Amino acid sequence: MHEVIYVTGGARSGKSSYALRLAEPYHPRTFLATAEAFDDEMRDRIGRHQDERGEAFTTVEEPLFIDRAIRDAPVGGVVLVDCLTVWLGNMMHHLGDEGSINDRIEALLDVLKSPPCDIILVSNEVGLGIVPENAMARTFRDLAGTLNRRVAECSTRAYLLCSGLPLVLKQH
Repeated sequence: MHEVIYVTGGARSGKSSYALRLAEPYHPRTFLATAEAFDDEMRDRIGRHQDERGEAFTTVEEPLFIDRAIRDAPVGGVVLVDCLTVWLGNMMHHLGDEGSINDRIEALLDVLKSPPCDIILVSNEVGLGIVPENAMARTFRDLAGTLNRRVAECSTRAYLLCSGLPLVLKQH
């Protein structure tokens, strides 16, 4: 049975670096990048992430249909998805309505229930702060919270990164 490993935490908590370390024993390694370079700052951020992982991964850029990209990954290795909250933002931007977004989430959850390989999923924990002042931000926060909870339910292991330290939330 393949593992589904969920890694969450706040901004700059070390979750992506930790996920890369979790992927080190695997071969082949696929990095499923959800980010799109809409501006110079995001291009710089993506470049830093590319430098951090080096050439140890085959990178697949997929902003919307991550379920398909996971199914297409090489057998026997690992897929590292970074990150689910960026993916959610992409869906809000490109798909717009919650029905279409929920369909994409269900497609991902279907893959996680019977994974074709080991999967590591990175996501931001966004529910620990204040209630956002606008409706779109509240919708994003609510969808992210539900997405994170449902992915964590499917996981065999789950970690919360806090100040660079991994806290075990779930193990087998």
